[in-house]
Amino acid sequence: MLSSYKKSRSQFPLWTLLPLVLTAGAVASAAAGNCPQADAVALEWLDKMSRSLRQVSYQGVVTLQRGKEMQVMQVSHSVHDGIVFERLTELTGQGAQVERGPHPVDCIHPGDRMLRLEALTSDDHCGIAEHYRFAVADSDAERVAGRYAVRIRIEPRDMYRFGYIMALDRETGLLLKSQTIAHGQQVLETTQFANLSYSGGQTAVNDTGAGGAKEVEDEIAVVHEAQHPGPGAVDDTHSVSRPWTVGWLPRGFAATDVTRDNNGRRTYTDGLTVFSVFLEDVNVEMRSGEGLVRQGGTTTYTRGLQIEGQPVLVTVIGEVPVNTARMVADSVNWVQ
Repeated sequence: MLSSYKKSRSQFPLWTLLPLVLTAGAVASAAAGNCPQADAVALEWLDKMSRSLRQVSYQGVVTLQRGKEMQVMQVSHSVHDGIVFERLTELTGQGAQVERGPHPVDCIHPGDRMLRLEALTSDDHCGIAEHYRFAVADSDAERVAGRYAVRIRIEPRDMYRFGYIMALDRETGLLLKSQTIAHGQQVLETTQFANLSYSGGQTAVNDTGAGGAKEVEDEIAVVHEAQHPGPGAVDDTHSVSRPWTVGWLPRGFAATDVTRDNNGRRTYTDGLTVFSVFLEDVNVEMRSGEGLVRQGGTTTYTRGLQIEGQPVLVTVIGEVPVNTARMVADSVNWVQ
């Protein structure tokens, strides 16, 4: 079972390298009305960004900068007859490729509903603006991949999540650049298009794509089909011996899919940030301890625990601060 979890973990960072592809949902303009302190202009731009993912076909090369490390990826996003196809190929490193599709444009996931104010609790009158401050940044016109962009600053209202700076195409609303910002204004990682072209004719990801995709296909080391279950799907990929629960989540986070009580994985989102919790039974004695790996904005936190005498391994992976991952891991318990 440990090897299967390692496989899941190895796939997680690759696909989350590209918020330019995966940023989902629509921020409803109603949020500005429900929450007067919210920046209505910024929310309208985010709404335009989310709609662009369902309307625009594009292809290009994206760079990911984490400190001194840089990765380069080729991405293709195609919308045709109400279906979205996506492909991401590493041009550096191992040369892995991830494919997702077909995905109906009208398939609404929990993150979309949260951003559309459809999944609010009675305390969250502002929707996602309850947990982030959104503002159009005051700056001169920015250009990314030759496109004029508008900058949106997103600041967390608590210590449990990161902030972001996003640059959106002024014409289409497409996300051209994204920076993950830690407390103290530290830039953890920057993802941006180096070049970009929009497709007049719709081209599925199995076709040639941008910049000679066929030339690199023969050299691809690993090809993954991204798991993308529907909102009501039940994930039976991994299991543990007993039903378990996550006892603490930062305010505003909700489960992304339906899982069995003894499923070994839980995934949560607040509409912008996603993290997963993995639980694994351990059949040998192990001392309590923790391990931590940080790659830019992605935290991988592992903790060995004894829960009612049963040794387990808990892992939290996602774009959250270390203390958030630690508190989530420490709250894991058996269902009583």
